[in-house]
Amino acid sequence: MENKSKHVVIACGGTGGHLFPGIAVAQELKARGHSARLLISEKKVDAQASEKYKDFDFDTVPAVAKPSTLSLKMLPFLWNVWKTSQQCRILLKRSQTDVVIGMGGFTSLPPVLAGKRLGLQTYVHDSNALPGKANRLTAKFCTKVMLGLEAAVSFFPKSECVVTGTPVREELTQHVSREEVAERYGLSAQQPTVLVMGGSQGAKQLNTFVVEASRALPEVQFLHITGNFDYDRVSGQVGDMAGHKVIAFCDDMAAAYALSDLVLCRSGASSMTELAYLGLPSILVPYPYAADDHQTKNAEVFEKKGAALLRQEADMDAGSLVVDISRLLGNEETLELMSRAASELAVKDAAQQICKVIEQA
Repeated sequence: MENKSKHVVIACGGTGGHLFPGIAVAQELKARGHSARLLISEKKVDAQASEKYKDFDFDTVPAVAKPSTLSLKMLPFLWNVWKTSQQCRILLKRSQTDVVIGMGGFTSLPPVLAGKRLGLQTYVHDSNALPGKANRLTAKFCTKVMLGLEAAVSFFPKSECVVTGTPVREELTQHVSREEVAERYGLSAQQPTVLVMGGSQGAKQLNTFVVEASRALPEVQFLHITGNFDYDRVSGQVGDMAGHKVIAFCDDMAAAYALSDLVLCRSGASSMTELAYLGLPSILVPYPYAADDHQTKNAEVFEKKGAALLRQEADMDAGSLVVDISRLLGNEETLELMSRAASELAVKDAAQQICKVIEQA
């Protein structure tokens, strides 16, 4: 089968859960001799996260969120989809695009729709156990649907589905020295460390619980990624407390993970994929306002496997968090079992699998 070079546009904006897998696919495509252009949203988080990938071309497209089907806002929604798809059509023709991949969310719909109308190969990738409405709609215009988890297949009864797993960026595959990372953040390489990530959509209450728990756990240190919106508040709460490093944003997650014995985070698909790839035990606190509560469904997959504890934010407080962290970090055997269970959920060659689907069309 001829494997000629293809020009691929990857729509991956909106959240890190869409952007980072898109970058991973772009990296693998480039390694295989193809070219990739990435479409991201106008959100600050996209600009911030994409800044370090200077070897790729990025374009911004407006994010188009779908209202309730019966809402009066549907008319402006449809108008915005059409208008954005026209913009994408021009971009796709100018870039001599062969393939369009949407990595999820409504940023994916207009480029895929434009690609379908131009007669291109079109795909959508969904990382979640419970696919979003955006991807279910986008799938109608796709050559194939690619999925991170087998549990999602039943949501696409009229589409040809391929379970590829969800890819991770190249940098997460590199060995990083725990000692060097500890020195960088002013922490100890020997002390048990909890990595805290609230996700791009925020975690104000969870961040507060972590600060309060930290005061009760002097034997544990925290690397705490707050998000841009909550950094000043959390920094003020932490003050000069030893063993608690607060950062707004991390552009070197390989380093952050290398220092971590336990991860406390939301259960967005991208984070889950990285935890599985690296075999990291976790406490998962789903984002309470996620569409269709899909983050809980993701976390349930890990909890059922024994890779994580699932905790709902409404049922938590600082005291319960202290109990969970103490119990896990105090039992090396439990951590090892969780680590192994997480690793068993990983698809190590997901980016390669996605590229094979594209190349075989």
